Amino acid sequence: MNAMTPEIKTDGFQRPASLALLKNVVHMVGLVQRLNDRGAHMPGFGVVHGYSGYGKTYSAVFAQNKTGGPRIEIGDSWTKKTLVRAILKELGVREPKGTVADLTEQAIIRLAEPNHPPLFIDEADKLVDKGMIELVREIQEGAQIPIVLIGEELLPQKLMKIERVHNRVLDWVAAQPCDLEDTRKLAQMFCPQLSIDDPMLEAMRNASEGRARRIVTNLYRAREFAATRGLKAIEAGGLVPEFFTGNPPARTSRRSA
Repeated sequence: MNAMTPEIKTDGFQRPASLALLKNVVHMVGLVQRLNDRGAHMPGFGVVHGYSGYGKTYSAVFAQNKTGGPRIEIGDSWTKKTLVRAILKELGVREPKGTVADLTEQAIIRLAEPNHPPLFIDEADKLVDKGMIELVREIQEGAQIPIVLIGEELLPQKLMKIERVHNRVLDWVAAQPCDLEDTRKLAQMFCPQLSIDDPMLEAMRNASEGRARRIVTNLYRAREFAATRGLKAIEAGGLVPEFFTGNPPARTSRRSA
């Protein structure tokens, strides 16, 4: 897949119509392939974990688009019934009805169809925190479908406390911070008409702590900065924008104010 993709205009911004093949995306796709190719009686869970902003959801969306699998994102207010209803809605059931047991059985039947694509569950930490992970294990065992759990950096430690789930993990993938090559790909996607040299991209990557989300924010800043000054290129040591780091501005003392 080429990172230089067509762009469409939305709300005054040009946004890429496709996704960049970043390293975390490649790792996610590889995990899905291993789950699909696993032998009989092999574990059916894959786990992707890492710090916020590393592009885990971005990678999951790419894999979802590639496989056609359903994807849900666990909410803070969800219950077991909300969970199975959300899965069924992703599977095309408009208004799922019944008890949790009835809904779970419906989900298992639909997911157990031959060659069904994987189920992606984002914010999977909340499944453990809210005591719903065993329900997901029941669905996986009943349907024998690959399930990818996506969560924050402490997700593996949380799963290790639940032996019946931990033992059913086929592989673990730790999301990594963007490197310079990833940053280049993002720049090609979000700033295709602006030339940004490698030292500048590396400085942007460092200021963003390798977090894809912040890198994209800084690329938008760079594009606006260049547009308002008529620049076609931004180079380290020249006229450059201030980076967004995620840190709030320093508090101004009452005396200085």
